[in-house]
Amino acid sequence: MKYIDEFQDPELARRLLDDIHATVTRPWALMEVCGGQTHTIIRHGIDQLLPKEVELIHGPGCPVCVTPLEVIDKALEIASRPGVIFCSFGDMLRVPGTGRDLFGVRGEGGDVRVVYSPLDALRIARENPDREVVFFGIGFETTAPPNAMTVYQARKLGIANFSLLVSHVRVPPAIEAIMRSSDCRVQGFLAAGHVCSVMGTEEYPELADGFGVPIVVTGFEPLDILEGVRRAVRQLEHGEYRVENAYPRAVRPEGNPAAKAMLADVFEVTDRAWRGIGVIPDSGWRLAERYREYDAEHRFSVTGITTREPAECRSGEVLQGLIKPHECEAFGGVCTPRTPLGATMVSSEGACAAYYLYRRLGGTSAPLEASPVG
Repeated sequence: MKYIDEFQDPELARRLLDDIHATVTRPWALMEVCGGQTHTIIRHGIDQLLPKEVELIHGPGCPVCVTPLEVIDKALEIASRPGVIFCSFGDMLRVPGTGRDLFGVRGEGGDVRVVYSPLDALRIARENPDREVVFFGIGFETTAPPNAMTVYQARKLGIANFSLLVSHVRVPPAIEAIMRSSDCRVQGFLAAGHVCSVMGTEEYPELADGFGVPIVVTGFEPLDILEGVRRAVRQLEHGEYRVENAYPRAVRPEGNPAAKAMLADVFEVTDRAWRGIGVIPDSGWRLAERYREYDAEHRFSVTGITTREPAECRSGEVLQGLIKPHECEAFGGVCTPRTPLGATMVSSEGACAAYYLYRRLGGTSAPLEASPVG
């Protein structure tokens, strides 16, 4: 299968690993800023095959995981109201808010529906003109364009009973926040290829130059990850700090102009809170003033939200790359995918979920798949 089999070739993986082993001379810490990359790394045991000098740190790359608790609680409040049809992707339904989740709201009689596209929610709004239909719009730069297009279409078609609960975040400000942290150990980044396929790479050179870190745009298959690591390590060993595109089959320097134009029309940059991290300036989007009538927070005036994170959950430290999931005392015991304390154990891109699924229960056990690929 094109772009799948080629990027899971064991022989090519071995060559890349040999090159990395031959290149590295000192310890380096690299962060991947994508939950999909984290799952590839853990599933295939890539971190265990790299030289001991190369550490992979899992960053805040899961959009479900970084959605702040306050927004989750606002979603629960809106979904509980009579006359509301609340639509969401399925991975949000089990994300714990303060005391319950969207599955719980549905069990209590709320009309919570799983959809596969924001346009599905718009269709539901057209079919139910007497109901308020809300779509839970979360994610990074990747999911923001279709959500923006849906709001654009709602206004164009005059669908007044549709609104968007927005919690979109942007990757470059998060990288800056990580590098400014006093606890930061990161010396290089594997940037998320799907984000760059939308936004391009023009925001990254300033970060690479300003903080002295290589940033390598990387895909999601095993060979993509290994090539990203190889390039980052080679730069570090030579004292170089620049942006490299190791995912040219999907990423262009200018990104996707049409998607960026839609984002610029519908959204405006704003400060955003990241779950477990806090507020990062200019790290998110909200609906622009001319689309404010489609903003669910504005429409439903949700106020008086009091949030409470479980004291034993250390997902915030996981998201910042300060600890590995198995270093949390609740991991695998009190906190499992069936009884999650935090979003990092629920989401299909969460680091805790990856460690649990692939049996990294103590941090040193082998993953289920012994091979680095396939």
